[in-house]
Amino acid sequence: MRPSTFRRLLNLWPPFLFNSIRVLAVSDDWSEARVVLRLRPWNRNYVRTQFGGNLFAMTDPFWMLLVMHQLGSDYLVWDKAGAIDFVAPGREDVYAHFKLEPQVVESLRGEAAQGAKVLHWFETDVTTASGEVIARVRKQIYVRLKRRAR
Repeated sequence: MRPSTFRRLLNLWPPFLFNSIRVLAVSDDWSEARVVLRLRPWNRNYVRTQFGGNLFAMTDPFWMLLVMHQLGSDYLVWDKAGAIDFVAPGREDVYAHFKLEPQVVESLRGEAAQGAKVLHWFETDVTTASGEVIARVRKQIYVRLKRRAR
C-alpha cells in the first residue's frame, strides 16, 4: 500500500477520526510521519487541556508502522511497551514527528540477522506549534527475523 493511501485510511480510523487526530504526512519511503491532535471540546479533559489518552493514542502506532515498512515482510514487528511523561498542559493543538533514521534500520537488521529478538526504544516529543514540549512518549519495538527468512 502506498503511504498516501495509508495516511488517508488512518485518518478515517475511528480512534483517530473521533478524537481529532490527523496524520498530516507519511513519507514515500516510510521513514517519517507527522501527526496533529486538534484540541476540541469533545477531546479535552476536565481542566480543558489535551486528554492524556489522546496524547498517547496520537503516537501509538507510528514507530511500529515505520519500522515494519522499512524492514519489509521478512520481519515480525510488534509494539512491546510504551510510556508517556506529561511535561506541560496542552492548551492548544499538538504535534508529533517521527523520523526513522537509516542507521537505526540497519542496526535492527544486523541485530536480528540470526533470528534473535531485538528490543529497541524510540522516543517522540509531543509539541505545540511553537515547539513547547507537552509530553515525551517512549515506545519499545520488538523485531525478529521470521523463521522462513533465516
